[in-house]
Amino acid sequence: MEMEELYGKFLECDGITTDSRNCAPGLMFMALKGERFNGNDYVLQALEQGCRYAVTDEPERAEFNDSRILKTDSVLAALQGIALLHRRKMGLPVIGITGTNGKTTTKELVTAVLSESFRVLSTRGNLNNSIGVPLTVLGIRPEHQLAVVEMGASHPGDIRELVNVCEPDYGLITNVGMAHLQGFGSFEGVKRTKGELYDHIRSRNGRIFLNLDNAHLTEMASGIESIGYGRNGGGLVRGGVIECNPMLCFWWQREGGERHTVRMQMTGSYNTDNALAAVTVGCRFGVPEEKICEALEKYVPRNNRSQITDTGHNRLVVDAYNANPTSMAAALENFRLMTDGDRMLILGDMRELGEYSTAEHGKIIAGIRQDGYRDVLLTGAEFAKALHGDVPEGWHCFEDVKALSEWLSVHRPEGRTILIKGSNSIGLTGIVDLL
Repeated sequence: MEMEELYGKFLECDGITTDSRNCAPGLMFMALKGERFNGNDYVLQALEQGCRYAVTDEPERAEFNDSRILKTDSVLAALQGIALLHRRKMGLPVIGITGTNGKTTTKELVTAVLSESFRVLSTRGNLNNSIGVPLTVLGIRPEHQLAVVEMGASHPGDIRELVNVCEPDYGLITNVGMAHLQGFGSFEGVKRTKGELYDHIRSRNGRIFLNLDNAHLTEMASGIESIGYGRNGGGLVRGGVIECNPMLCFWWQREGGERHTVRMQMTGSYNTDNALAAVTVGCRFGVPEEKICEALEKYVPRNNRSQITDTGHNRLVVDAYNANPTSMAAALENFRLMTDGDRMLILGDMRELGEYSTAEHGKIIAGIRQDGYRDVLLTGAEFAKALHGDVPEGWHCFEDVKALSEWLSVHRPEGRTILIKGSNSIGLTGIVDLL
């Protein structure tokens, strides 16, 4: 079926689902395939549950003789293709956001700020991949005035694929760092892939929001019209940290304007750059300055990102959604500056670092030793390799979260301030109830 015809069928529907468990009447079911599933197995079930249409790329199946079953060469390509047609039809400004660290938080802050003055469509959660981005775009409705689309990447070409779906007019790269090196191959591979957003903006004569303090980004941004921000001035917005003990308080001012102080409900001095990015986007789109401050002060972090929890037994700094060398070092530095007294670290492996893994985990261990931490719980094979059997007194290294949980069940900490940080796949969020 031609893409325009398929898009016409989409317009007859109330939306799209790719989940056979969520097949409400009036939806279009897209039978996507993955390593462990094949949506084509659920096409008939989706129609029985009320879906108006189902899209398949296995037309040879004898049971697929219903006129409501729409046939295409690739369901994923069809999903992305109709999303692109929809984006072009709706025609609203799109802001594309990517980066090694902070992209989800920045997306949330940008959305909060813009929502003070506009009806905004924004990526839900972290649906930032080849499936999530088109689903986000297909959620645009006539009432929306702006779209904020988060884009993630773990391999070269990933961002190029996503910008070709959402065609952003504005781009924002939060930073570039050491992450997913197993897929990218090197830090230069990270830069090239994240820079695919800049390449797209450059080709469209669009604009980017640029952290002027980041030398890598300013180099990559050559030839693009930029709207700058940073701690050292020179752009539309400048600002800096006032304190972070434990919540972030920062100041900002527009060039030649009034100075504002914002007290946030999130920790992490590293989030200052994310907040300044949101301020700058808000200023560019004319959100009143007092409304920008209100939006940032009302924002409450979720999904184990820069959250502080007082359990009655301990104070937890939970930042366990993801981890790479850059974000781990930033979290440790922030923890060192923001806390006093009885501190403890619970850290999990940083995944997908490939040949760099042992060295990067070793750097984190060296930094912890230098800071003099006595109570350190490490979890995962990569930290174990980097320790080389040299476990300092008071430190413990566990194979997995199950072993860590068993130890904590017996040795429950009390009255501690604890940083919990690691890659999401390690599962450190599962220990929160024990603390």
